[in-house]
Amino acid sequence: MNNDLNFYINKIIEGNCIDEIKKMPAESVDLVFADPPYFMQTDGILRRTNGTKFAGVEDEWDKFDDYAEYDDFTTKWLIECKRVMKKNASIWIIGSFQNIYRLGYIMQNMGFWILNDVIWSKPNAVPNFGGTRFQNSHETLLWCTKSRNAKYTFNYKTMKYLNNGKQEKSVWNIGICTGTERLKDEKGQKVHSTQKPEELLYKVIISSSKPGDLVLDPFFGTGTTGVMAKATGRNYVGFEREKKYIKYAQKRLDSIQPVLDDVTNLKLEVKPPKVPMIKLMEYGYIRPGQKLYSKDGSEEVTITATGYVNDGVEDLSIHKMSAKMLGLVNNNGWSYFWVKNDDGEFVTLDSLRYRYQRETNL
Repeated sequence: MNNDLNFYINKIIEGNCIDEIKKMPAESVDLVFADPPYFMQTDGILRRTNGTKFAGVEDEWDKFDDYAEYDDFTTKWLIECKRVMKKNASIWIIGSFQNIYRLGYIMQNMGFWILNDVIWSKPNAVPNFGGTRFQNSHETLLWCTKSRNAKYTFNYKTMKYLNNGKQEKSVWNIGICTGTERLKDEKGQKVHSTQKPEELLYKVIISSSKPGDLVLDPFFGTGTTGVMAKATGRNYVGFEREKKYIKYAQKRLDSIQPVLDDVTNLKLEVKPPKVPMIKLMEYGYIRPGQKLYSKDGSEEVTITATGYVNDGVEDLSIHKMSAKMLGLVNNNGWSYFWVKNDDGEFVTLDSLRYRYQRETNL
C-alpha cells in the first residue's frame, strides 16, 4: 500500500484497477466515475444495412465466461472504490441494459444508497441495423453514496443555471462522440469503442464535486474523466491496463488548460449577498420609476421610491409581487425579475446584488 496520496494525484496508474486501488489510502477520494465493461454478449457479426461490418464492443476487456464471473469482478472493484471513498463522497456508474441492473443490485447489497438514476439520451444513437428490436438510444447512470446518511455534494444552483434557470432533470440529451471529439488512431479507426462525450463527464463532475476534489476513474480508457476534471479545476486519478488507451489519454490531458470561472468555482452555490432594494437605489443601480420585467417580458412592474414595486394596483415587495404574478404564496423576486442595465441589456435583478458587492467590496 502506498499511503502517500500525492503519488496518485493527477496520474494515470497502469494496471488492473482492483489490484492498484488496493494500494491507495482509505477514504481519500471525493468522487468516483466508473464506466465498467458492459459484458455485451453479442452473438455473431453485426452488420449495417448496406452489409458492411459494424464495430461494436468486441474488446477482450469486455469478455466474461458468465454472469457469475462478471458479478465477482464487479463486486471486487466496487469494494475497493468504496474503501477509498470519503464518508461523504459519491459515485457514478454508467451502463446499458446488459449490465446496469446487475450493477445496481450488487451496489444495493453492498450498502450503497442510490440518489438518482440518470438517463443519458443519445439523439444520434446507433440504429438497430437488423430491425429486430427498438433502437437502443440511451444508457443509465446510477448516482450513489456510501450510505444513506452521507452528506454528499450536489451543486443544485449551478446545474439550474446551466439548464437555463430550470431545475435540472434526470434525462440528459447528449450526443455520442463524433467528429473531432472521437479519437482515431493512425489507421482512422476508433481508439476506444465506448469513448464517452466530454459534455457527459462535465455534468457529472460539475454537479457533484468541488474545486480541488479528487475524482477517481477505475476504467480510465482514453481519459475523458481526467480531461474534464482538469478542465474544471479538480484533480483526478485514473487506472487503466491498456497501454494504447493510456497513450491517447495522456496526450489529451497534456493539451488541456483549466477553465476557472463562476461555474467551475461554484460561485453560484454561495449564498447571495443580503442587499435590500433601497440600498441598490441609494448606490444608483436602480431608480424610482424604473421598470422590472418577467423573464419573457410579458409582465412589468414599476419600482417605487420606498423600494417596493407597483403593478398598477398595489405596492408590494419584489417577493410578494412575483408570487402574486405566479399565483403562489411566496416566491424569490430576485431571480424572477429582470431589469435593463446601463447598456440596455436585460439582466436578472439578482445580478445587481453581486455587482453591488463586487464594486463596493462589502
